[in-house]
Amino acid sequence: MILTHARLFPVDAPPIGDGFLAVADGKIAALGRMEDCPEGERTDLGGLRLYPGFVDAHCHLGIFGDSLGFEGADGNEMTGPVTPHLRAMDGVNPFDRCFQEAREGGVTTVLTGPGSANAIGGQFAALKTAGVCVDEMAIAAPVAMKFALGENPKRVYKGRNETPITRMGTAALIRTALRRAQEYAAKCARHRADPERHPLPDYDARLEALVPVVEGRLAAHFHAHRADDIATALRIGREFQLKMVIVHGTEGHRIAGLIARSGVPVITGPTLSDRSKPELAHLTTENAARLAAAGVQVAICTDHPENPIQYLPLGASLAVRAGMDPEAALRAITLGAAEIGGIAHRVGSLTVGKDADLVAADGDPLAVDTRIRMVWVDGVLVKGT
Repeated sequence: MILTHARLFPVDAPPIGDGFLAVADGKIAALGRMEDCPEGERTDLGGLRLYPGFVDAHCHLGIFGDSLGFEGADGNEMTGPVTPHLRAMDGVNPFDRCFQEAREGGVTTVLTGPGSANAIGGQFAALKTAGVCVDEMAIAAPVAMKFALGENPKRVYKGRNETPITRMGTAALIRTALRRAQEYAAKCARHRADPERHPLPDYDARLEALVPVVEGRLAAHFHAHRADDIATALRIGREFQLKMVIVHGTEGHRIAGLIARSGVPVITGPTLSDRSKPELAHLTTENAARLAAAGVQVAICTDHPENPIQYLPLGASLAVRAGMDPEAALRAITLGAAEIGGIAHRVGSLTVGKDADLVAADGDPLAVDTRIRMVWVDGVLVKGT
């Protein structure tokens, strides 16, 4: 397949005014100016803009079912505050109609997983938004471990009269679990080195799930809104040398310099929400712009279903309205989101060798009157004709 006469926006390279993009075996095989277009079966896009598929770096797509109550609520196992062994892959329903709405909005990849009821919620997965089985849709599973600070764990476990009911309790639970995982990993390593002298420790699913986190092989995504919660996340990250990401970072703009010095990226959002709880008191659409201006690597998310998944570009648009550079905002829902999610080798830009996840639009996708005309996932047309 060769798409011709498109305005190409690769994200990792300058735009091409009148170009082509060739697809082979679900991958981007070539792209460039029309005068360099090879022979083959062509589809004329008639000047439509062609972008990489949008990437939502944090949501709960398929975990909280659309139009359902308890029956579709599979995001929080609120029977214990430390559940790192839970896997998003076992909770996602790929037939949730919001996957179709994601595709219609140009969102072709998501990082989805547990909610923030627990101090440690479980494993996130990176999925394509087209498919009928999560095993075939997965780019990486697990892609991150979900941690949560602030009001949500407090609220859930206060009702149970169980730790944590304070921010101190939440942090203590996280530290304890990470330390036990370090000890468990060390025992396993000693057993591998000398099986006769060091017995293999009893299997522990929770600790097994945390070993790649404490070894720096799996990203730790910390849900944190308030500035002091963000600082606590950074503190724990330093203590355990975690590969960290701050999720939401609602008050990140208040400590933007501190975050920038840490080198930790922030997935901001959701943008289209009210200040529904105390830790959102300083919510502002300027957050992403101010963090980016300070030198923080930023992605923008919907936190679906908090904001419907198809409005991911609208969140980026609001960031531009609040002062973010338009190119940076586009990057925050494409290549930047993929980089923070650890999947930029597959998605996020129009680059030879990457998956052919493509969005054809009739205007700037950050403009509210732009319509998504065609969408491809792995080179297969999933929207349009």
